[in-house]
Amino acid sequence: MRELTIHLDQKSRTPMYEQLYEYMKQDIQQGRLGAGERLPARRALSQYLDVSRSTVDQAYEQLISEGYIETKPRKGCYVCQIEGLYHLSGDRAPVKHRTEQEKPQYLYDFSPSGIDLDSFPYEIWRKITRSTLLDDKKDLFQLGDPKGDWELRDTISGYLYEARGVNCTPDQILVGAGNDYLLLLLSTVLGPRQRVVMESPTYLHARRIFRQLGYEVSTVGVDAGGMRMEELGESGGNIAYVMPSHQFPLGLVMPIKRRLELLSWAEEAPERYIIEDDYDSEFRYKGKPIPALQGSDKEGKVIYLGTFSRSIAPAIRISYLVLPSRLMSRWESSLSRFSSTVSRIDQTILNRFIKEGYYERHLNKMRGIYGRKHDILLSGLRSMAPILRIHGEYAGVHILAEFTNGMTETEAIERAGKEGVRVYPLSACYQEQKRIKGEQVLMGYGVLEEEDVRKAVKRLEKAWMST
Repeated sequence: MRELTIHLDQKSRTPMYEQLYEYMKQDIQQGRLGAGERLPARRALSQYLDVSRSTVDQAYEQLISEGYIETKPRKGCYVCQIEGLYHLSGDRAPVKHRTEQEKPQYLYDFSPSGIDLDSFPYEIWRKITRSTLLDDKKDLFQLGDPKGDWELRDTISGYLYEARGVNCTPDQILVGAGNDYLLLLLSTVLGPRQRVVMESPTYLHARRIFRQLGYEVSTVGVDAGGMRMEELGESGGNIAYVMPSHQFPLGLVMPIKRRLELLSWAEEAPERYIIEDDYDSEFRYKGKPIPALQGSDKEGKVIYLGTFSRSIAPAIRISYLVLPSRLMSRWESSLSRFSSTVSRIDQTILNRFIKEGYYERHLNKMRGIYGRKHDILLSGLRSMAPILRIHGEYAGVHILAEFTNGMTETEAIERAGKEGVRVYPLSACYQEQKRIKGEQVLMGYGVLEEEDVRKAVKRLEKAWMST
């Protein structure tokens, strides 16, 4: 690990976490940070730069989400191997020592992985934290239950039943520091030599984790209902990784017929399972929330994966697995020696945040905020109806814009960039060359303020409608 020389401009309109993210991303793209190189610890970097820990956390989480860096349990963050990957800025191969004027400048960033942290309930979180620490509970500084504190697991169990229709007991839940760790833990339960099947396109970071775990990973196509069952049957896989309530990145909702077909596929063999990643199910703006697939599972075939990083804040780093009873028994018999990776203090704070009603109020507030941004974005894009179609709306915090006038994905990104607006290529979510028909870009609206969404869309209209 080497020390980074970074200069952040506190007077800039660009948030400091974004400045740090851009600096490190460019260093990785240009080879100044090589594959496999260890990055500074988050706390150490925040002290070195004299910025808050959350600033570093946000920058690191964005880099992790985009696949530039990866976390290794108990070791830290390392640079990923990205040679030959598509450059999101749309530039040609980057040249070393680019001048500041040559670097892409974005006034508005439609990041599909960003969330609105300005609306985080800081005062409430501080109040619960102070109250928790004032109690002088010595047991909070002990390791606690390897599964996670029973009180938090009981609260999560109740919330999942009420909000997502998930049927589970507290004893079926494992709490861990992020989805990456829980997938690592799951691999010890499932054992080696698994064959995972994922949709295409999909969340490539999960694919990378499965590959690093030594699993054979293949992809199958999707249609309007999600994963194609015929291709799944021909794949020879025994684990299907899906996002049935809001597929990333296409935004599809898996209908009940396809869900039942998927469950039937899993029931055909004893060691077949479905991993349901329910990463942003809380945010839906039209109709009722889509129930979780796990609620329809009668044979213990669905492994349910959820997180609070998307609904509260990335730095919370608390996720959970709901294991079928058979797999939980396997964990308890041979793997319960693993210690929980989430401190009992953080678990207690989160438990109170949910149990005392703050989480529900926060979600309602964020649905309103994201819903307004969603409506502003769609309203602005209607003026471009002659050249594009919108997909994946009414849920999550991103949409897809598909061009119908012959404009390519690359051209759309370059035109938007010239107007100071950053949009993202759908092609970056494909591991292989096979792609669905159409040229599409991803547009996330979580980070932008409402007025910024309006201004950005006007710039996109100028960029994409001009001949």
